[in-house]
Amino acid sequence: MADDDTHELSQSARKYWSADGYKEGGTIREVDYASQSGGLDPMFEGIKIVDTDTHITEAPDLFTSRATASMKAKMPRVERINGTDRWFVGDRDFGTLGGNVIRADNNKLLGRLAFPTLEEAHPGGHQIKERLQAMDDMGVYAQIGFQNSGVTQAGSLMSLGDPELALQVIQIYNDASAEYQETSGQRIFNMAHLPFWDQKALETEARRCHDMGLRGFVVPDTPERVGVPSFNHDYWTPFLEMCEATGMPLNFHLNAAIDPNTLTWEGFQFEQTLSVVATMFSIGNAATLGNWMVSGRLDRHPKLKIGLIESGAGWVPFAVEALEHQFREMLAGKRDMLRKQPWDYFRDHFYCTFWFEKIAPKHLLEIIGVDNVMFETDFPHPTSLYPGVQAHLKDVLGGYSDEVRRKVLQGNAVKLYNLPF
Repeated sequence: MADDDTHELSQSARKYWSADGYKEGGTIREVDYASQSGGLDPMFEGIKIVDTDTHITEAPDLFTSRATASMKAKMPRVERINGTDRWFVGDRDFGTLGGNVIRADNNKLLGRLAFPTLEEAHPGGHQIKERLQAMDDMGVYAQIGFQNSGVTQAGSLMSLGDPELALQVIQIYNDASAEYQETSGQRIFNMAHLPFWDQKALETEARRCHDMGLRGFVVPDTPERVGVPSFNHDYWTPFLEMCEATGMPLNFHLNAAIDPNTLTWEGFQFEQTLSVVATMFSIGNAATLGNWMVSGRLDRHPKLKIGLIESGAGWVPFAVEALEHQFREMLAGKRDMLRKQPWDYFRDHFYCTFWFEKIAPKHLLEIIGVDNVMFETDFPHPTSLYPGVQAHLKDVLGGYSDEVRRKVLQGNAVKLYNLPF
């Protein structure tokens, strides 16, 4: 990897969960938790609601407590710098512990990314017993989990120049995820990370994760940005074939093929910038969707399943309709490679999620596809659907049949992630 690439990855790690999001300020929303913690609403009786986007904060001793003796001193550790908990690997700052805007007293912080220390945040952000209680209170049966910090981001780990250390960090994270699954009684399913900088290690770890019972993988949508061949390259073919054979999905978690930080005006305060960036990250999934559809990969891997997570759903009809137009106007000469139309690719391969939206789940569900939409809360991140989970679901899905509600809230996630219920 070039020095410039290493510097860029290092900078990216330091910017992960920007320090501006931890400065004094923000607003506390008082939550009447007693009225918001009644569990599953009678409208959804018999449905095991699957929340397909949540975040488990990595414990401060996660890596040091599990590392081999020879690697322990090199492992990621947490230090409190200027009142904020941050991850370090050696002298490299890997950013904060991630987002948790739910306070220990169940109130919610607005306008910031998280409380600066782990003690201030809701313990359900990082402890399984407390997370299960929060799930029960929200009426959620199962959750699909993603990392919270940047310390396990493969691109950042590559910048360390220590492949053995990077691989062990990934493996420890995946081992812990398998334990979360077991400890939670098969209710919390963290997605696996992969050492995608090394083809053989990628394939070996992917198979190990499958054998441990993990349910899917998090991958970058443009791996060429960190010096790894793109998904167009046969570098990925054995891995994608394994995903097809096992039914394990790829997950592109708010992983748009654009950098929304380049799209905002100069002079904005943190809250203004983040409002635009967060919106564009979701809409930017249209590029990820388009890349896969025009690539020919989906014809080569007809059973591949792809989750567009923390993506939103309302943009999907426009994006697919625009791609339908481009297939007619620009891709007429590629029909030997692209044998389907975009709507067919979408319905055969893709799943999207909604949380705060009303228009999409109320009015666009049948257009997008009742078999392709899932629900999420993004707990405990900024802008997560908290409080009021059950009230929101009643509002947006109340006009549908029980069959449709069951697909959106349970069945589609069970199908995508091969869940054991």
